[in-house]
Amino acid sequence: MSDLSQKIAALTPGKRQLLLQKLHNKKGEVLLRSQIVPQSRESNSFPLSFAQQRLWFLDQLQPGHSAYNIFQSMRLVGWLNVPMLEQSFQEVVKRHEVLRTTFTTVDSQSIQVIAPTPTFRLLVVDLQQLPKDKREVEVLRLAHEEAQHSFNLAKGPLLRVTLLRQSETDHVLLLTMHHIISDGWSIGVLICEIAALYEAFSLRKPSPLSQLSIQYADFAVWQRQWLQGEQLETQLAYWKQELGSRLPVIELPTDRPRLTIQTFSGARETLMLPKTLSEKLKALNQRQGITLFMILLAAFGTLLSWYTGQEDIVVGTDIANRNQAETKRLIGFFANQLVLRTDLSGNPTFLELLERVREMTLEAYAHQDLPFDKLVDALNPKRELNRSPLFQVKLVLENTQTPSLELPNLTISSLKVENKTVQVQFDLLLELNETEKGLFGVWEYNTDLFDTASIVQMSRNFEILLGKISTHPETKLNELKTILSEADKQHNLAQEQVYQNTIQQKLMNAKRRNNSRL
Repeated sequence: MSDLSQKIAALTPGKRQLLLQKLHNKKGEVLLRSQIVPQSRESNSFPLSFAQQRLWFLDQLQPGHSAYNIFQSMRLVGWLNVPMLEQSFQEVVKRHEVLRTTFTTVDSQSIQVIAPTPTFRLLVVDLQQLPKDKREVEVLRLAHEEAQHSFNLAKGPLLRVTLLRQSETDHVLLLTMHHIISDGWSIGVLICEIAALYEAFSLRKPSPLSQLSIQYADFAVWQRQWLQGEQLETQLAYWKQELGSRLPVIELPTDRPRLTIQTFSGARETLMLPKTLSEKLKALNQRQGITLFMILLAAFGTLLSWYTGQEDIVVGTDIANRNQAETKRLIGFFANQLVLRTDLSGNPTFLELLERVREMTLEAYAHQDLPFDKLVDALNPKRELNRSPLFQVKLVLENTQTPSLELPNLTISSLKVENKTVQVQFDLLLELNETEKGLFGVWEYNTDLFDTASIVQMSRNFEILLGKISTHPETKLNELKTILSEADKQHNLAQEQVYQNTIQQKLMNAKRRNNSRL
């Protein structure tokens, strides 16, 4: 264990978290951020942030694509004050300029334009005229339709809220935003503000929310001013050293050959790791002085290495990228993507692999400010129409839980909407969430490449691998891969037996039918 690792392991969890937040101090060179200050609103046009620039470019290539819709649906049971709900959303749109922002091009430059007057309207669809047994079917149809309905970035609005009324005491709320004005963190901000405003307005009280010190457009201007010169060169130097050599492409075994162009067709499969396993993994990360994400990343890299035979594994992940206090209360697109490169060579033990992953991840966190699109431009990888640049597989651990909406006199629950037309950007994405029952995950995969059965088996293998790691982290990687090979072999034999039994049963049934005709 290196000196750095020993020092980190000796820290309390609180101090480790503080260290992660202060990791912008690198080798004594402090990358100081200037303060974000409000800009003049005279021109009413502002540059896009780097993250917005990427989505704007993608939208120009494929206008009206729904792949970047952020959709939430929930059922509200009880007495709902619809005018107060609409007023609450109107106040949020008034508070956050980004919710009344559209995007256009002037003199070949993309800009964001803020509408000075909020024009939010809550769309209410009354389903009470339908027979009761058909209302729920219509709710699910409308919810699925809304999730797939695209946005016009030039015209807006880029926030839509629809209320489906099944009865006086049963409503479904559909909320959709384009990713160019929002991210996962923003959903939590929106929910908290709607809850506070609805309660206050229902009691005829004014808004309890304090004024925002800056807006998203101010951040966009600041980001472009700050991330240049020495700051930009320091960030670029690290990533060029880490990723500058020819990046490996993860070649997972697929069920079909890769098409010449991405269709973004996808599907989802869920994963539920039991609480007992989750607790063992948490105990391991506490003993080793690391984060749960680092354990999952090392395990995920091991799984991918077993599938591909590669020892240089590159995956992507998301990071909130809200390093300044004033950004934490804003709705907007701050999230960034990091490229994490793991070295699995030399048959290390899993604990030794963890040390490698820890140091690599901490270094990446210390250089998280470089926007992903600027990294792609700097590295200039060979562009291919049938795969995403820099990485094709992604792992995300959501460790900041989105708060549940709580409104007076209402019971609120999530509405499960089956999405049969999932749009994906990567070959494979595993998104994990910590819950009271354990780690809940969703595999999002490219259906041009993979069958459902292959993803289900991959999910099973990942759970087997985590189970072994949680109890015997000193196991060497080759032994872990042998365990996966044996488990996969046993599963395939069992599947073959089921198939043979099915064929035999069909033959016996056919023979009985033939005998009965004689």
